[in-house]
Amino acid sequence: MNQSDLLAEMLTAIETELMRQVARLDQPRTRPFHEMLTYHMGWTGEGAGPEATGKRIRPLLVLLCAASCGRDWQAALPAAAAVEMVHNFSLVHDDVQDNSDKRRGRPTVWVKWGVPMAINAGDALFVLSNQAMIDLSQSHPAATVLRAAEILHATCLDLTRGQYLDMSYQGRTDLQIEDYWPMVGGKTAALLEACVTIGALLGGADEDTLAAYRSFGHYLGLAFQVQDDILGIWGNEALTGKSSASDLVEGKNSLPVLVGLSKNGQFAARWAQGPVLPAEVQQLADLLTRESAYTYTYDAARQMTDLALTSLRTADPQGEAGMTLFALAEKLLSRQA
Repeated sequence: MNQSDLLAEMLTAIETELMRQVARLDQPRTRPFHEMLTYHMGWTGEGAGPEATGKRIRPLLVLLCAASCGRDWQAALPAAAAVEMVHNFSLVHDDVQDNSDKRRGRPTVWVKWGVPMAINAGDALFVLSNQAMIDLSQSHPAATVLRAAEILHATCLDLTRGQYLDMSYQGRTDLQIEDYWPMVGGKTAALLEACVTIGALLGGADEDTLAAYRSFGHYLGLAFQVQDDILGIWGNEALTGKSSASDLVEGKNSLPVLVGLSKNGQFAARWAQGPVLPAEVQQLADLLTRESAYTYTYDAARQMTDLALTSLRTADPQGEAGMTLFALAEKLLSRQA
């Protein structure tokens, strides 16, 4: 089986498992509630389909890591579904907290059904993720299932820490570059780290190999977020599908912005004056480039990328799944959208 066939088979199995888990709510009195989840997951409603579901990167990482350690990836499907539901519960809540009216080009859950219902839908996805992890007991020893659940629960706490920092940073002008890494470590890197660690654990990896996979996931997450920060200011809108003005207009404390603030130059002076207008975005992006923010951020992304790939080589994933994991990592680490 080649890499594309393996990914296609895994993606089909992931979608089937996710639908099975979410179907716990498909009861006569709660069918409209079930519909909120199927809508958010991209399966139903206007615009449903691949664009609405997302890329399912996180569950793929679980399955590829399990398989590359020598075990049957299908036995890890409940964990793959669990991490994707954790990711999506955080997205439903993020949309409420950020007042975002669109997700993957469609109205968000809170826009369609209201904030209270959206909070409940997010809560349901979180509970379903826990129930999915328990399903691992059908194919794995209890001690392994408990350890996998502990990793995921600790990660969920990290997600809330990262989200707290992100929200508490809003409107502040005294932030330093070193304030950035704990925030993105929680918001982005923690879940990717959990995906590869849980996958390797279910694959039977020893402690040294687990540590290498954990390091890979951590640096993969950091590199992914730093790249996102670059694309949020200098990205090609035709490729990213979103306006490159959004990060500056929304006042995000991304890495380029914090680098710019540390220079105490023209960018910092303008940032301190208040919200950025769309018409000013290109000028401010150019200022950031001139003040070395682009170079600094690009170098940081490169460093995190190198650390991620070095850790993956240390983990030494095997077989077709291992080659596919390397290919997926390199694709994520060199993305333009």
